[in-house]
Amino acid sequence: MKSFAALSAVALSGAVAQNATCSNSTFTSISASEAFAGLNPGWNLGNTLEAVPDEGSWNNPKVQPVTFDDIKASGFKSIRIPVTWADHFVADEAPYTVQEAWMDRVEEVVDEVLDRGLYAILNAHGDAYLWADVTQFDIPTIEAKFGSLWSQIGKRFACKSSKLIFEPLNEPVGYTQTAGDELNKLNDIFLKAINDAGGNNPKRVVSLSGLGMDGIKTSLYFKRGDSYPSQPWGIQFHYYSPYDFIFGAWAKTIWGSDADKTALTADFDNFHGNFTDIPAFIGEYDASSTYTEPAARWKYFDYLISTAKSYNYSTIVWDNGLDQFDRTLHTWRDPTVLSILTNASAGTANTLADSTEDGSATSQNSSAYMFHKVGAEVTDQTATYVLNRNTFKSISSSGSLLSSADYTFADSTLTLKASYLSSLLTSAAPGIVANLTLTFSAGADLELQIVQWDQPTLPTTSFTASSSDMTVPIEYKGLKEVAAVRAYKADGTYLADDWTEYLGPLQRAGWTYGNWNFDDQGLVVAGSGGSAILSAGMDVTLVVDFYPRILGENTVNVTVTV
Repeated sequence: MKSFAALSAVALSGAVAQNATCSNSTFTSISASEAFAGLNPGWNLGNTLEAVPDEGSWNNPKVQPVTFDDIKASGFKSIRIPVTWADHFVADEAPYTVQEAWMDRVEEVVDEVLDRGLYAILNAHGDAYLWADVTQFDIPTIEAKFGSLWSQIGKRFACKSSKLIFEPLNEPVGYTQTAGDELNKLNDIFLKAINDAGGNNPKRVVSLSGLGMDGIKTSLYFKRGDSYPSQPWGIQFHYYSPYDFIFGAWAKTIWGSDADKTALTADFDNFHGNFTDIPAFIGEYDASSTYTEPAARWKYFDYLISTAKSYNYSTIVWDNGLDQFDRTLHTWRDPTVLSILTNASAGTANTLADSTEDGSATSQNSSAYMFHKVGAEVTDQTATYVLNRNTFKSISSSGSLLSSADYTFADSTLTLKASYLSSLLTSAAPGIVANLTLTFSAGADLELQIVQWDQPTLPTTSFTASSSDMTVPIEYKGLKEVAAVRAYKADGTYLADDWTEYLGPLQRAGWTYGNWNFDDQGLVVAGSGGSAILSAGMDVTLVVDFYPRILGENTVNVTVTV
């Protein structure tokens, strides 16, 4: 095995030799613990500078400075800036010089964040799998390229303030001790590169990388080298668990049981137990507004952030431009998430909408909604809340307070009177008929949507399988979204994941989001889903569930033939 000195000489062979000086720079030294505490709450500039091959290549246009104004105004203290450098080298050979225009653009964005008094975290992002995957690619080449990259980044950003934090590599690939050992060497190469670059870098806080940035592999394989002991440093981990709820897998749309909370706490406690004296933060987490049910989502955000705070972990929410903040409209897709996030980060108790937490249930209730079926008798309806020591203050519609004759609130339960609901349900037209806002003595305001629904209809119920994306038009009659899809082959067996027979009735035969998605026009069977149907070699019935989820009701069946 090469010595660290020899390794570093190879890795930095392409780097510029002259160290940076910062004669006009004001740098306030800060510990990693202080810096990480200052991140809370944080926001990820996702799917932007890490897009491949270039900024704007994915779902977001080039980021504009006003986005950072919006994020700061929303209460965030830091922005993590994922950057993929892979397509921005002058040539894919030593000395691995980064294109000047790209380095200029990255610096421009970093400066826009720092100029607003926010912390900025700069990394190498998609590079982890594009060329720095130590399980696939030539190790000496990775080391040389990695060292050259961080030497150049170190020089360009050497004189930035202490609010700029470096992160060597996002979610490095690997599952073994061998991969972990190589990543530990890459962390050492990174430290040498930025220190040799000079300027403020020897005093700059860095967030070193563990395999996958997940708590388990980082706990198993991360080891800080002995070099540069005075460098202020810590680590981060990313949290997207439980997978089925976060990623819409296997028709799971509920979260919040005691078992759910115990699992999350155990994950955090395990990580903390392995890194008790090392500053740490959560660099990514999310529960998308696209495919998680609101009340469950609100519970998840509140519990994750509150639990993280109990371990002194700041949290930085992942946002790919589709999940949370709409950069074009300058609005949050779910404003309640923002309010819960900022309040929980500040240690303020949030009231939460109650919802089904039992995986064996045959229906899913949620106090984010009150549902009324078209044609049914209008009666008093209730919604229950977990007050968390708060007290109810008011309920309003479009800024106007409801009359005390319209509702009661007692023992954590809101009751809307039939007379009030009748004033809203004046036609048989399905859809959202009102958005109500509940306020409490502290914490987030909560939204309650009044929805009139009927079973959706399909203009066509039979389609031919294709390996290309295929839209199944739906006439929505209520919320314009698909809750879940369950897939059955013609012989009655499940299209995928037979083991889901052991899950609750709403999850059996559940088909994972990604094989399907939806838009305002209807269900979209993705090319991957169509290919799975073709591979089955027989017709498949897709049972499409909508909210409210009731086993055997509020569904449509789609036949896909092969």
